[in-house]
Amino acid sequence: MDINKLFSVKDKVVVITGGSRGIGLMIAQGFVANGAKVYISSRKASVCDEVARELNKQGPGQCLSLPADIQEIEQVKKLVSALNEKEPKGIDVLINNAGANWGEPIETYPDSAFDKILNLNVRRIFSLTQLCIPMLEKKSTFQDPSRIINIGSIDGIRIPSLETYAYSASKAAVHHMSRVLASHLGKRHITVNNVAPGPFPSKMMGATLEKFEDVIVRGIPLGRVGQPGDVAGACIYLSSKAGAYVSGTTIAVDGGALVASKL
Repeated sequence: MDINKLFSVKDKVVVITGGSRGIGLMIAQGFVANGAKVYISSRKASVCDEVARELNKQGPGQCLSLPADIQEIEQVKKLVSALNEKEPKGIDVLINNAGANWGEPIETYPDSAFDKILNLNVRRIFSLTQLCIPMLEKKSTFQDPSRIINIGSIDGIRIPSLETYAYSASKAAVHHMSRVLASHLGKRHITVNNVAPGPFPSKMMGATLEKFEDVIVRGIPLGRVGQPGDVAGACIYLSSKAGAYVSGTTIAVDGGALVASKL
């Protein structure tokens, strides 16, 4: 058994939403560094284009920019239409990473927060997945299924200390929706899994880490926040032959935060 082939993602066609920053960018860097062809999508075209240029300089894989605001269903449809034009033979991996957060005391937590967070973090994951199934089926085989990886959060498993009601609910929903999808898409040779990150240095976590990094790190058995290779490695594993028989699971990439003793 050749370990280089077992974990290879070389020449796989990968789509990553929210791929121009934060955890999405970390994942994109990992795939490009290992020879994949990666499409990144985010709202800001200029940022998306610049990130693609930078990742192409690093290689050896390829990165292409497909900007879209996937909060809007019409933008999701345009994104999928563009992917169909560029990849008529289909895609191997869809990574649903784009998401948003909202923290506010319960007394003032707005109804609009639930609309925004649940729409982007749950509904649009389903919308994009639904529209990408035909493209995923084109590449799927009995021995090497196509992959869907949904980026959840440990805050969808544990009770977070911050008042992120809609975010936590949305990530719990993503985890369970992924299991439901896995149960139905397996017969179509498509796996569906979740990666649930803990604290990583991203824009979403930036302010929290700036204020509370020491406290957060003390609650992580491995004694540090996540690094790019940690989350990229989990996604590469699930996308490679090594992860071909894994479906319907949630992998926490959190340094052990979920199992830390609270005594």
